[in-house]
Amino acid sequence: MPLNLKLEDPTLLASDAFIGGGWHQAASGGRFPVSNPATGAIVAEVADLSGEEVRQAIAAAAQALPAWRGRLAKERSAILRTWHDLIVANADDLARILAAEQGKPFGEALKEIAYGATFIEWFAEEAKRIYGDVVPTHMPGRQILTVKEPVGVVAAITPWNFPNAMITRKVAPALAAGCTVVLKPSEETPLSALALAVLAVRAGVPAGVLNVVTGTHAAAIGAQLTGSPLVRKFTFTGSTRVGKLLLAQCASTVKKTSLELGGNAPLIVFDDANLDLAIEAALASKFRNAGQTCVCSNRILVQDTIYDEFADCLVRRVAQLQVGAAHDAGVEVGPLINRQAAQRVLRLIAGAIEEGASLAVGGTLHPAGANFITPAVLLDVDMGMEISREEIFGPVATLFRFRSEEEAIAMANATEYGLAAYFFTRNLARSMRVSAALEYGMVGINEGIISTEIAPFGGIKESGLGREGSKYGIEDYLEIKYILVGPGE
Repeated sequence: MPLNLKLEDPTLLASDAFIGGGWHQAASGGRFPVSNPATGAIVAEVADLSGEEVRQAIAAAAQALPAWRGRLAKERSAILRTWHDLIVANADDLARILAAEQGKPFGEALKEIAYGATFIEWFAEEAKRIYGDVVPTHMPGRQILTVKEPVGVVAAITPWNFPNAMITRKVAPALAAGCTVVLKPSEETPLSALALAVLAVRAGVPAGVLNVVTGTHAAAIGAQLTGSPLVRKFTFTGSTRVGKLLLAQCASTVKKTSLELGGNAPLIVFDDANLDLAIEAALASKFRNAGQTCVCSNRILVQDTIYDEFADCLVRRVAQLQVGAAHDAGVEVGPLINRQAAQRVLRLIAGAIEEGASLAVGGTLHPAGANFITPAVLLDVDMGMEISREEIFGPVATLFRFRSEEEAIAMANATEYGLAAYFFTRNLARSMRVSAALEYGMVGINEGIISTEIAPFGGIKESGLGREGSKYGIEDYLEIKYILVGPGE
């Protein structure tokens, strides 16, 4: 029996795929369950598509492309703005759907809906600011122009940890640029994507401009999206391992690609830092979404002169975090997405203890259920331990000691990842030195939460390609065309 979400607008809970402006079941009739991570209750059963339906979605996007690309930027902007307004107006229902399928506390889910909407608002405005250039000519009587044009059909694959915002961060710039989209959301959290599609229809997004394909056959669907010559741009958020495979598949048709992949973010606390500020920032960065974020502080590096004081304070605060289901009062940490994720985190904790770390608090299954981990702090972790190399993706803070600024930088950079890094100091000169030395695409100084629609989000090294958000975020959905105008006489 499906879970009763008590939605004000029950039509937002769609369960069929959205292709060419219509709602479609799988040709096979297959469906798959979407369950609540906190309770295991079934939220809905969703259409489980095959490759044939995905090809239909790509064809629908290709058919819709000329008319959407040909619209005035101001018209596309107005439709996106209406979509934004509808999302804001239905935020409570969207948050209920998100919390039910993903598990994060309802308050966090509401914040994600608001955050996701900001990308649509931002790119609605950027649609009208896709400027070209007039370039000084190389010959008399000639004029050189550059114009920016939509890249074409976009395929997007999004993850389960932010099932609303990771979609709007990709779809909004694509639509603003004049592209059409085939979106494949995670099979763990497809309902948020389908709810966004419902509101897109109401906002006036034409048939075929946005298509949502749902299914459990991730490899087969991914092969269709990466292999089709009709798809000219591919964007993915997920693990580095899967991202590499998809990037290789895109090579056969030389697609434009952007990838937001794994992270192993350091959070460095120098001995001149404001400790109260650093503790609060570490809590926010590490335990948001139960640690299931690619930019959360995966390694907390603390200067040895303040290590014990910092550790004692962090342990006290972590012990006070309230664990529970999304709609329980006062909950700060929800469940992990599924049992496999919870068991993996427990294995990482056990391995760290075996390698010499000490567990100061938490780190066990919580009485709330099999997907809940009691928020944990591991002390005396070192760079040789497996947990220092892995993206934990759970509510586990790992503390490392360092002695000098140079050692901290070396430890922070000793990873193949380069997504986000954080550090805390009151020394301006150190702020400049360390931010320049850190090999990361994003750096927070005296801040633990850095994501915003107005700044470029993305990493270097094996954390990905391209940027999302900001004025730069629309560039991945555009091609530059050079035009030389001769005298014609």
